[in-house]
Amino acid sequence: MTLDNILEEINKAESIVILTHENPDGDAIGSSLALYNALKDYGKENVDVIIPEYSRCFEFLPGTDIIKKESDIEQYDLAISLDAATLKMLNGWGKYFENAKTSIVIDHHGTNTMYGDINYVNPDAPACAQILIVVLQYFKMKITKEIGTCILTGIITDTGGFKYQGTNVETFEFVAELLNKGVNVSKIYRRVLETTTRTSFELRRIAESRLEFFFDNKATFTYITLADEEKVHSETGDHEGIVNIGKCIEGVEVSAFIRELKNGRGWKVSLRSNEFVNVSEVALLFGGGGHPRAAGCNMQGDLQSVKDKIMNEIKAYLK
Repeated sequence: MTLDNILEEINKAESIVILTHENPDGDAIGSSLALYNALKDYGKENVDVIIPEYSRCFEFLPGTDIIKKESDIEQYDLAISLDAATLKMLNGWGKYFENAKTSIVIDHHGTNTMYGDINYVNPDAPACAQILIVVLQYFKMKITKEIGTCILTGIITDTGGFKYQGTNVETFEFVAELLNKGVNVSKIYRRVLETTTRTSFELRRIAESRLEFFFDNKATFTYITLADEEKVHSETGDHEGIVNIGKCIEGVEVSAFIRELKNGRGWKVSLRSNEFVNVSEVALLFGGGGHPRAAGCNMQGDLQSVKDKIMNEIKAYLK
């Protein structure tokens, strides 16, 4: 069984690195730190978590103090990728994954390309963190309050506070278990979903002022540039949630938000839908992926050309 193979590789490895996607959300960083804490409790001494940048709203999570921006180790015995559908999503630190003696992928994206030596992917899970509960329980690794805090952060983030369609009976059963361990649900909910920085608020205000409606008000589009981020002195993660502005408006099926990336790397495209458009199919057309109701990709080009390409594809799916 795949999980037996994963545990075997963990037991053999003298050095382990945990990786996740660029611009990590709560599921990415929560899953990474949950696994880190579990492996340390299990007795693995040499475990690194490499996440170059993350939002300071996650600094309350147990283990953030050990996160590294990079590593001097050229080849780890084992690399574990969490919550990343493709090798490309690991971006500049994918080298640690590719150079490792053995690589493992644990993920919940239906568009996962199975790029590891061992792949454990469950698209039915609403969050990678929920998969980790199953994994850790199978390994008979104890889920402590600290590990549970990281896991619940991932679940709350990727289910939108238990409101997205992927939320299932198992989700609430697992949350009940975490509550029994003393995990503070209300505190986590408030920190990751209800607390915003001033700069995040300013970026959101700019995006709202630019919101456009398309196709009989069934789709919306907005954007943020590097100049906008510089103007408000934004920090990593301040753009989170902007894509949902349009999605929450009555009658809107698809919301599109694009954000200019640094160093001429183009635009990060985020897509959300409410009922019937599979936005992961739209993202796949541009080399991205994700879930039916939440997906994304990276694109090159000027603002207008990227906007036109994205909105033309959305129009086709709205028919």
